[in-house]
Amino acid sequence: MTELRITTEPAELDVPLIHRFLSEESAWARGIPLATVQESIRHSLNFGLFAGAGQVAYARVVTDYATFAYLVDVFVLAEHRGKGYSAELMAAVMAHPGLQGLRRFLLATSTAHGLYAKFGFAAPAKPQALMERFTPDAYVNRG
Repeated sequence: MTELRITTEPAELDVPLIHRFLSEESAWARGIPLATVQESIRHSLNFGLFAGAGQVAYARVVTDYATFAYLVDVFVLAEHRGKGYSAELMAAVMAHPGLQGLRRFLLATSTAHGLYAKFGFAAPAKPQALMERFTPDAYVNRG
């Protein structure tokens, strides 16, 4: 069995791999510039899952560590899916000491609802209370 390791140390992350996945394979961040990914990593709590020597999964949490967190950029590389890595990654996120006792922990996703439900995520109790400002072309001409 492959040895799994999860780190929250930004210096250990495979940033080119994260950027490649987000910019080329994700449904939510296509075209995101490397500099934007680097900046997002600097200002977030990051979780990199390694199988053996290589990184195979990632999740990022934007948080104030007191009241609120937003889970974003969760992925497992296609060739490593179906091995339980997403559940391992989510368990590490939810167990992190800095994310305990939060009043609100948000996630926006179009997939894997069953996985996230196992960790307590559900549709908003009051969806009418949520709003967003969405700029779909934010990464165009940004480099």
